[in-house]
Amino acid sequence: MLESDQLRAFLAIVRTGNMLAAARRLGLDHSTVSRRLSALEQALGARLFDRSPRGLAPTGAAVALVPHAEQVESALITAAASVAGRDDEVSGTVRLATPEIFGTCLVAPHIAELSALHPHLTLELAPESRSISLSKREADIAVTLRPPPRGRLIARKLTDYRLGVYGSRAYLDEHGPIGGSAAIGRHGFVSYIDELLDYPEINALDQVALGAPIVFRSSSSAAQQAAVAAGIGLGVLHRLAAESDTRLVRVLADEIVAIRSYWLVLHADLQKTPRIRAVVDFLGQLTERLQPKL
Repeated sequence: MLESDQLRAFLAIVRTGNMLAAARRLGLDHSTVSRRLSALEQALGARLFDRSPRGLAPTGAAVALVPHAEQVESALITAAASVAGRDDEVSGTVRLATPEIFGTCLVAPHIAELSALHPHLTLELAPESRSISLSKREADIAVTLRPPPRGRLIARKLTDYRLGVYGSRAYLDEHGPIGGSAAIGRHGFVSYIDELLDYPEINALDQVALGAPIVFRSSSSAAQQAAVAAGIGLGVLHRLAAESDTRLVRVLADEIVAIRSYWLVLHADLQKTPRIRAVVDFLGQLTERLQPKL
């Protein structure tokens, strides 16, 4: 007979690729996860993973089992949400994945507001430039730069945000005034590392200065801003972060602007869970209130 704990261990191994990472994700020790996998394989009469230099590789039997195990997982999540919904107190942990600037400059500075509303709720914030898989349960909620293409996910547009061209005061003093958008491409720019960028939408350099020479690259938006502030060149930066940086000056504010959007995405199984709803409501109210800064 298959048990839900065995299926949870199986899915964690599939999603992480190795036993140790699966154990960390589940909050268990390595031996417990190994025992549950062995018990599952014995119950099924099939080997589910082959060992390889890269970790544990799913067999054909494992690939066939994944959708069924995920159905069980979804049913358990729905059942837990139904029970939790009967309790007025919002508690537990929510993992939120966001683009770097959104998480560090918008969410983190206002996290005390969420804590005051729901003192028994813990938010885990993962502000990264890479995309996060909600279907693999890497996060409960994600803020993304585009809606998801498919899957049992719910998405809605949170807000638009703007980017502009910035330079340090020292850089602009040294190089003099920039005479219009046609001249801006002659300046060196900071930019992203293309092959490490999961969201091409985040890079607006080609829109504002096509063909401009690149003098520094980073996968981190914050590192790019720091480099621009240090005077290495110009950069297309988030207004949310750059406008409050006194080291920076916006260049050609009336001529150059790039507009992007933030989307809120969550798994359909979690939409009615009180702790998830609390964070979703918080993000919606926060972005609405601070929209002028975006």
